Amino acid sequence: MAKWIWYHGDFEIYHAMKQNFDREERVMKWPAYWYTSGWNHNVYFCKEVYLKQPETFTVKVQGEGYGKFVDLESHEETKFSLLEVVTCPVGHYRIEVYVANLSGLPCAYIEGKAIQSDESWQASNFLDDASAVGTSKYFIKANQNPMHFTYTHDIRHAQKVECVEEGLLFDFGHDLTAKTVIKFSQEFKPLTLRYGESRTEALDVKDTYLKHKIKQNNDPFGAYDDETKTYTTKLRAFRYIYLPDVKNTEDFGELSVDFEFIKFPQIGQFTSSDSKLTKIWQVADRTLRLCSGIFFIDGIKRDRWVWAGDAFQCFYMNRYDFFDKEIVERTILGLRGELNIKQHLDTIVDYSMYWLIGIELYYETFADKHFLKAVYPKLKKLIDFSLEATDDNGFIHERKGDWIYIDWADFDHQGPLCAEQMVLARALQSVIKVSKLLNKDSQKYERHFQKLRKNIDKYYWDDQKHAYVDSYESGKQRVSRHANIFAILFDYVDSQRMESIFKHVLLNDEIPQINTPYFKFWELEAFAKAGYYQKVLDVIKTYWGGMLDNGATTFWEYFDPAEKGNERFAMYGDKYGKSLCHAWGSSPIYLIGRYLIGLKPTQPGYKTFEIHPQLALMGNFKGKFPISAEGDYIALEVKDRMLTIDATKAGGTLIIGHKRISIPTKHRESIVIEGNK
Repeated sequence: MAKWIWYHGDFEIYHAMKQNFDREERVMKWPAYWYTSGWNHNVYFCKEVYLKQPETFTVKVQGEGYGKFVDLESHEETKFSLLEVVTCPVGHYRIEVYVANLSGLPCAYIEGKAIQSDESWQASNFLDDASAVGTSKYFIKANQNPMHFTYTHDIRHAQKVECVEEGLLFDFGHDLTAKTVIKFSQEFKPLTLRYGESRTEALDVKDTYLKHKIKQNNDPFGAYDDETKTYTTKLRAFRYIYLPDVKNTEDFGELSVDFEFIKFPQIGQFTSSDSKLTKIWQVADRTLRLCSGIFFIDGIKRDRWVWAGDAFQCFYMNRYDFFDKEIVERTILGLRGELNIKQHLDTIVDYSMYWLIGIELYYETFADKHFLKAVYPKLKKLIDFSLEATDDNGFIHERKGDWIYIDWADFDHQGPLCAEQMVLARALQSVIKVSKLLNKDSQKYERHFQKLRKNIDKYYWDDQKHAYVDSYESGKQRVSRHANIFAILFDYVDSQRMESIFKHVLLNDEIPQINTPYFKFWELEAFAKAGYYQKVLDVIKTYWGGMLDNGATTFWEYFDPAEKGNERFAMYGDKYGKSLCHAWGSSPIYLIGRYLIGLKPTQPGYKTFEIHPQLALMGNFKGKFPISAEGDYIALEVKDRMLTIDATKAGGTLIIGHKRISIPTKHRESIVIEGNK
């Protein structure tokens, strides 16, 4: 089957730019504020063929150009037009197709019986040797245009419409990413649309984040169709729409929304006798799916950008939900951009480190060395760019325009931050591992890692505090949770220090709590790693359950249980700046699947895998989790002290207590659970 082909990575760069330029706030566009990497505007595609008889084919491109046959025996060249059916003579030829596109993505679709575009073709941007092209399972038809991603659409009507303060409030039940469609019963009528993720926001006529006074003509945020008397807005995210000064729908006609999404398969599933835990899984799943499109984005209302930290956690959640390989690849390539690196990803130093670690995670999940090989030059450029900003101790520093983020927390930022050095060290380990997988020289990175690890302990560990401090330069010896969490997660401490960190930091309420789901993810993973499974379960139910108790139908960017009333929706100095549907809020998917159910790969690509459920904590439950990109899964159910388990793929081991049991793939296995273990 023929596929559209492009220079590897260009499709993702092109669409990432479109994604990052689509943010809207209070009747203005807000494009991403970092350096934007461009795609190639002229490339050529090539493939060698051996033909025993003439072959005809057609070429369709986005852009313009020409083709060429190169006889590899006589070295004669023959050009051909892309506007007509092409015939390649008998012989050994190299087919070349040249495409230029000044404003869009140069790509090609070549279709014939024996000659057709697919992964066997190569592409060059005239600077480097030709390498494997990029393709997508979504672009396999000649009449498609890879510059326009095709979504699934579902027309939705409000679950509830009520008259509030002389206006109509439409409630769609939970956040959606949709276009608003207004069908007028008679002539066009100017209306003002006020959107909100919360009811409070939608009804705040003055300060709502997204508002739109529709126009019949020359409206940059929508269009009116005279023939159908229908107005359609641009894509926005909301749960509520408020029409002030409209008392009933008869005043204008009908309002619906065109929900736009990618229909990822519903593989990951979890229900429990604990209704709150079941609800948490369901809302986490909804949140992740809403934030998953061409890329994993941070939040659907604000920012709608591709952020590397948010995406990195999504890579983990994806494993236990829909296990889509292409969205991970698209996000990796869209974030990284072109080969040469001029600025850290999203301007954030730690986000560049997560991108590097994410390449190792990708291989652990999918075991695809071809992708590793294609992306390795960009990995090497990024780590080398990062190491240019390190000092004699191996510590990384901010350069002009850099942002040392880690989390929304109060750190002692004087000098190099400890948590940042931890993430750099872990990124170096990933670079070393990937380099060795591809038989690349990693000695430089191994030397830097060893020096860095030694100096992290030398300069940041405080025996009196029994923990790592944020900064050694300031003399304040301030302790936060973050660096200490990383030390446990990355195996940078022995059992004695780990016990000390739990006692003096992670189980110490005097150390400021974490209020982002983003870092709750890492903190609970550290607890799970040390066997505190009850703690993990309790926090999932109190923290994410606390959001549910506050009316959440998707999970938030930030949650402080102490915040009450309208302050719950404020962030960044904005009354409604907090994202109420944020990708990193979905981490219960991972925490339940990885630690409470206990599923993990033990060889890349789940060639072998283990499942070690915490049966004493979970009560009755039923779960199904993916274990391959081809749709394989493992399913298990506990009911009345009977565990039933099966899988569609060999290589699994069930661990119960000290027992290790091979998981069958041909029939369901039932096991009586003894005692409380």
